[in-house]
Amino acid sequence: QVQLVESGGGSVQAGGSLRLSCATFGYTYSRYCMAWFRQAPGKEREGVAVIHTGGGSTNYADSVKGRFTISQDNANNTLYLQINSLKPEDTAMYYCAADSRFKRLCRLTGADFNYWGQGTQVTVST
Repeated sequence: QVQLVESGGGSVQAGGSLRLSCATFGYTYSRYCMAWFRQAPGKEREGVAVIHTGGGSTNYADSVKGRFTISQDNANNTLYLQINSLKPEDTAMYYCAADSRFKRLCRLTGADFNYWGQGTQVTVST
């Protein structure tokens, strides 16, 4: 049984930083895609960062490029999202997602992922 458990969210002021973590259980992610998505109240879910855990290639939504960094720690089975220069519009529930089907290219498309965590809340105030 695959489980994804996010942590690291919180309330911060604009300009601050957070590091989100996604601990994985029962999932071998040395060759698949993993990603972070977010959803703000009243808005659609948005993919923000994706990584191919086999090759390490990454991709980001335009809205977060230069501020967000996705990374993986294979030894600890953990996915990270470093968030810098936080803005109020970054306020959302952040979800970790994993795909158990091999793909050469990873996309920021929710339908491509078949495992999801419960989310961790990020709130940014002015």
